Amino acid sequence: MKPVNILGISAYYHDSAACLVRDGEIVAAAQEERFTRVKHDPAFPSRAVSFCLREGGLTSQDLNYVAFYEKPFLKFERLLQTYLAFAPAGLRSFITAMPLWIKQKLWMRNNILKELDFAGKVIFPEHHESHAASAFFPSPFREAAFLTIDGVGEWTTTSFGTGRDNEVTILAELQFPHSLGLLYSAFTYYTGFKVNSGEYKVMGLAPYGEAKYRDLILTELMDLKEDGSFRLNMEYFDYCTGFTMTNGRFDKLFGGPPRKPESLLTQRDMDLARSVQEVTEEVMLRMARTIHRETGMKNLCLAGGVALNCVGNGKVLREGPFENIWIQPAAGDAGGALGAALFTWHRVLGNRREAAERTDRMQGSRLGPSWDRDSVLEYLKANGIVYTEMKEEEIPERIADLIASEKVIGWFQGRMEFGPRALGSRSIIGDARSSKMQEVMNLKIKFRESFRPFAPTVLREKVSEYFELDRGSPYMLLVAPVKREICREMTGEEQARFGLDKLHVVRSCVPAVTHVDYSARVQTVDREVNPLFYRTIEALGERHGCPLVINTSFNVRGEPIVCSPEDAYLCFMRTNMDYLLMGPFLLDKSKQKPLSSDIDWKKQFELD
Repeated sequence: MKPVNILGISAYYHDSAACLVRDGEIVAAAQEERFTRVKHDPAFPSRAVSFCLREGGLTSQDLNYVAFYEKPFLKFERLLQTYLAFAPAGLRSFITAMPLWIKQKLWMRNNILKELDFAGKVIFPEHHESHAASAFFPSPFREAAFLTIDGVGEWTTTSFGTGRDNEVTILAELQFPHSLGLLYSAFTYYTGFKVNSGEYKVMGLAPYGEAKYRDLILTELMDLKEDGSFRLNMEYFDYCTGFTMTNGRFDKLFGGPPRKPESLLTQRDMDLARSVQEVTEEVMLRMARTIHRETGMKNLCLAGGVALNCVGNGKVLREGPFENIWIQPAAGDAGGALGAALFTWHRVLGNRREAAERTDRMQGSRLGPSWDRDSVLEYLKANGIVYTEMKEEEIPERIADLIASEKVIGWFQGRMEFGPRALGSRSIIGDARSSKMQEVMNLKIKFRESFRPFAPTVLREKVSEYFELDRGSPYMLLVAPVKREICREMTGEEQARFGLDKLHVVRSCVPAVTHVDYSARVQTVDREVNPLFYRTIEALGERHGCPLVINTSFNVRGEPIVCSPEDAYLCFMRTNMDYLLMGPFLLDKSKQKPLSSDIDWKKQFELD
């Protein structure tokens, strides 16, 4: 029998992506931004599609189905009804949005057929069906409850249900405009960060503040029920009718206008971040308890943009009723492409699903393009780049020694990750024991705000020695407390610090990955999933007594994670990284010639 090839696509909002599924197995997946170098690129994912087809050895004529991650006509219905409900207030945004819908978005089927030169069947699951499919079908569980939370799909903003075998069944929904994702985005906007990309900055800023506005949010902005359902008070929000998330009433309630982007962060901004983060955690926890009671399941799967809130995920794991949780690593709209393809294979075509129980089906989320030794060597030679080639068995000890001497390493190995996290394929790594490493990497490598925390990657079997976590966290989507045994007590003067002054305190024996609230966003690495990365961290433990590293994404602020050798080399040369490892080739910054046609790269990355 010929294999069945299904192409999943998400596009036209943010984080466009493509995914190829063959007979139920994920062959390839990537975001469009990695190829175009436009962060969160919303365009039709032509380059990501081309990569997926190449990886599968296909042309578009070989595809059996294409699946788009949502229903455009249903989304258009929501936009029209919203504009009519709030008329004439939303007239300006209505006039702005309609031409694109009328010319392009409404005719998605025709656009897909034309873009792909494809004449077959196009499937349109609902947005949250795609999220639910991406949460359950690749998970290790035979059966599980699922929870999907984001800004908004067509109408739905939150859904929960059950997954069994090849079925996902949505049992309940919350609908627009009542959205936890949009509430969080409103505070992202109000604290001066970019909506749909700056939410993780709010999460990182939260521990510097106090939850002074928590009760105000729960009394004025949100009517939160015990079961986790809620209604927002739309008098304070402008996202139904205008070009901003909040309005003058919101400003008055919280004591002033939104923070201007790039301006000085104040204690109020930190307190607002802490307040909305605590509210989000409370909503997630109440929802989890309700879902457990309603479904009786012991496992929970999560997807949707809010599932990238790893602090909330950690709280659900520690304080919630579920024995196990699994989070889709590409939880946002990019993962909708994967969900749509798997939905088509299992739900539309009715094919069986086998659960591995011990491992998921995401292959470590290493689903993107790779470059073999000869391809990397060709690039290096063509550009006159100085390098040293190493045998694979030499790499772990060499890199471990460099890390122990506080060198910062660009790590470019194997297939690129799918989703927003670098997981040991396109990473920047350093010594977690260094008290200065967080600030050095933020300001001199990433060119980003000094308060932003870094994640540790630790050997799976060593995770419980450093963190209050008794299981793997392969996708860096769980925050856990740092073990008390490796923390140090703060002095009275250190405890009295507030705001960003909290940053300059050594809190544990791995200070570079210990956030100001004694937490860390943990990634665990398994020998089977990423052998070279594992052996390098293992060598660091054996030779220098620390089996974990700082692991941050290989990019600078405002730029997508690197994809190709050229992307990696340019990023390496335009930052203060010390070394770059690409395949077996080690590049020493001190031996490189300056870029011949360099640009004012610091200015380029000023804006996110």
